[in-house]
Amino acid sequence: MKNLLVAQSGGPTAAINATLTGIIEKALDSPLIDKIFGARYGIQGVLQENFTELSAINGIHDILDALSVTPAAALGSCRYKLQDPEKDSSEFQKIIEIFQKHNIGYFIYIGGNDSMDTVWKLSLYIKSHDIKDIVVVGAPKTIDNDLFGIDHCPGFGSAAKYIATTVSELERELEVYDTPYVIVVEMMGRNAGWLTAAAALAEGANSNVPYLVYLEEHPFDINEFLSDVRGQLSICNNLIVAISEGIRDKSGKMICDYTDRDQSRDAFGHTIATGAGRVLENSIRSNIGCKVRYIELNLLQRCAGHLLSETDITESMELGRNAVKLAVEGENGVMSTLTRVPGDTYKVVYGSADISQIADREKKVPEEWITSEGNGVTQEMIDYLTPLIQGEISCKYENGIPKYIVF
Repeated sequence: MKNLLVAQSGGPTAAINATLTGIIEKALDSPLIDKIFGARYGIQGVLQENFTELSAINGIHDILDALSVTPAAALGSCRYKLQDPEKDSSEFQKIIEIFQKHNIGYFIYIGGNDSMDTVWKLSLYIKSHDIKDIVVVGAPKTIDNDLFGIDHCPGFGSAAKYIATTVSELERELEVYDTPYVIVVEMMGRNAGWLTAAAALAEGANSNVPYLVYLEEHPFDINEFLSDVRGQLSICNNLIVAISEGIRDKSGKMICDYTDRDQSRDAFGHTIATGAGRVLENSIRSNIGCKVRYIELNLLQRCAGHLLSETDITESMELGRNAVKLAVEGENGVMSTLTRVPGDTYKVVYGSADISQIADREKKVPEEWITSEGNGVTQEMIDYLTPLIQGEISCKYENGIPKYIVF
């Protein structure tokens, strides 16, 4: 028998530990797996041999239910980019030596685009060196919902539910006053607008407050935006404006770059895109003069364990179980995935996708799911999103405070 190693990487989500739970459950039941190790802090923890033997934790079965609804990453995470193995293979050689030292035959890496890049590089190294007894499998994770090879990503459904709920609650703030009032809400989504689109789910559910929704995929023009706002305020005193943090003008310049901001980059070269909402708030105040507030959801939308989508948590756990199944079947260099079954009733099936078709790619919102004016989404988008936020589930509580699992 071989041992299994699992690690988490990238930004936290409300469902990444649900995937970890599914992996642990399936691995504990597998006759082909002996010990289950967790690497602390992603691939960095692998390189440092910073392992926790999960299968040896006292009462591991008893904590899995709470772990599945614990947000963020119980094993810790990282943003570490492995070197190009064709230029420097030393890290890959070291990882394989560590795997062999600990009798690890299965490595499952939970993460988003950058993590799948790690899975791809490592699986290629294994194949090119004809290593037969080590399998690397990716398990998807990202609230951005921008991974190829999967209908929707674990963590996205819960983040979408949080966003739709939040803007619904902001409507209550708006309706208190009888004077013109605009709230601009900025969501994560540097290069994809899926999260922002989720705000549209709340429109019309509890009030007649109109929404303007601007996604990263459609060129943004401030003058057209101001015209949109004026048009809505001529009909209704109140207005919700939802924007992606990465909205850009026709030249490709980010709206957040209209003012000075932090230009530092992470290990994968990504800048922090934030502040577009502040630009729009100031523009509304200067040009229209009504009451306006800017709210940046920022980190809040990805670790809200008190408001989870049951669909999201259930599917995330199953994707973890499926990743173990793929690993023990010897499917090296694939990602655990799900596909939506066409039909009137929502249903998915689980399978695998070649990691080479996923790494270093981003799935954008289809242009046809954005209104021609660029200030809203179509019914096709609503139909896509609605099943993903169904069902309510929450983290565990102790003395009135959330009780989370930490290894």
